[in-house]
Amino acid sequence: MAVLPVRFTKTKRDKLAHVLWVLNWVSVVTGIILFSLGIFLKVEIHKRQDLVAKRQHQSVPNMLIAVGLIACGINFLGGKICYDCVDTNKFLRWKLVMLPYIICTFFFTLSVFVGAMMCYSMHGQLDESLALGLRDAMRYYKDMDTPGRCFLKRKVDLLQIQFQCRGNEGHRDWFQIQWISNRYLDMSQREVADRLRSNVEGKYLMDGVPFSCCNVNSPRPCIHNQITNNSAHFNYDYQTEELNLWMRGCRQALLDYYTNIMHSVGLTVLIIWLFELSVLTGVRYLQTALENVLRQGDPECESDGWLLENSFVDTARSNFNIIKNLGKFNQINTAINGDPNIDRPSTAHYGPDNVPPKAFPMAS
Repeated sequence: MAVLPVRFTKTKRDKLAHVLWVLNWVSVVTGIILFSLGIFLKVEIHKRQDLVAKRQHQSVPNMLIAVGLIACGINFLGGKICYDCVDTNKFLRWKLVMLPYIICTFFFTLSVFVGAMMCYSMHGQLDESLALGLRDAMRYYKDMDTPGRCFLKRKVDLLQIQFQCRGNEGHRDWFQIQWISNRYLDMSQREVADRLRSNVEGKYLMDGVPFSCCNVNSPRPCIHNQITNNSAHFNYDYQTEELNLWMRGCRQALLDYYTNIMHSVGLTVLIIWLFELSVLTGVRYLQTALENVLRQGDPECESDGWLLENSFVDTARSNFNIIKNLGKFNQINTAINGDPNIDRPSTAHYGPDNVPPKAFPMAS
């Protein structure tokens, strides 16, 4: 029994073909949108690629770019097919192409759905990558004279100012690394020498943070040195000075930023997937309805269209049997061609010309 059968008249078939022609051209625009979203994501990730530890996040924008380009090609072809399907004679030119086109479009719509799900599933990977990337960027913050790292100080400062954040998880992350370059340390001072000797790795650690951690809304001049020393500043209490520095860590700020972008892109891609699925369903109905017209031989007659000619179970069983028979056929060919234990006709008893001896008639 057919799945979701619908009966079409000649007028309904023509209307369906015209509507699908328009929808396929709209789908070309959605393909351009997918391509643009992929470019946008690629640019946003590239802006701060030095703050992300791993590079596999390019898979999502690359997939959206590829899917967008494929969408433009597939839907352009689909528009041409649907436009010609108004005339039954022109449909004969596309009859053999329709089924492969529908199968390719099905896998294309599946890839669009996978792209949408990837946008929603990157939260965990992105969180880990940002944590590792920010940790390394802060570690090399002081290396302004090292080639390949001299730009990290500027990037980290701009990040903390633009996103109103501090450190990786918080401002205490700066206490655990040396973020001041040795060129700005006076080694003749006893305090500096004592700090360097007190650390096992010979680092100059202090309870201070870069000035970019300061909250611009603070009611007093920013205190970013000797933060934990209440006696070093007038009318200062480290535990209650919440407006002195930004409150949240940069990892969380960047994670929220990219998560919002990913969710917005994922929702857009999901809507495009539903639209592409509806177009695919309409093309399938048009194909089956026109094939039934050809069977009846009357272009003006009514015909049935469906999604599947048989039920889901029967269709799955039929396809499984086809695949299984193909597998058995390949096994037989492999066994015949490659198994040395299979008996083959022997030519050892043939003559010198390798020709089988002729049969002699029996004596009467």
